[in-house]
Amino acid sequence: MTFSDLPAINAGLNGASAVLLISGYIFIKRKQQSSHAKCMIGAVICSIVFLICYLTYHAKAGATHFRDPAWFRPYYLTLLISHTILAVAIVPLVIITVTFALKGRFATHKKIARWTWPIWMYVSVTGVIVYLLLYKIYPQHKGGSTSAEPRAAISQPAY
Repeated sequence: MTFSDLPAINAGLNGASAVLLISGYIFIKRKQQSSHAKCMIGAVICSIVFLICYLTYHAKAGATHFRDPAWFRPYYLTLLISHTILAVAIVPLVIITVTFALKGRFATHKKIARWTWPIWMYVSVTGVIVYLLLYKIYPQHKGGSTSAEPRAAISQPAY
């Protein structure tokens, strides 16, 4: 493993969080609280490890810029902006939701989880999509635009 593998690892952690969130949802619908709790703890751990890896990567690598293809850039930026805003919002929601569960206040936990779960799912899934777009489908190259016409740089988080 090298430093340049961190974006792929981050995408994997986001994907693992999504799988654990879906599994946890299924378990709670089946009234399997213990399995639900294990999945949700796993999702929290994946998200914490993701955040550590993400911050480590960006402390050294900086931002990656989506420049090409120009026609797709507005779609990418729309996805990225919604992902980023909700990624910031989900942190306190997860903390609050988990805190109520740990305190045994399950009625309140359930009410807040109805908001937390779909936002967390969106952030996890769009994190994988952002990675795929930025590194696999439309790989961006550091140091300039891949087309003949230079474009203004927009900072993007790298997954």
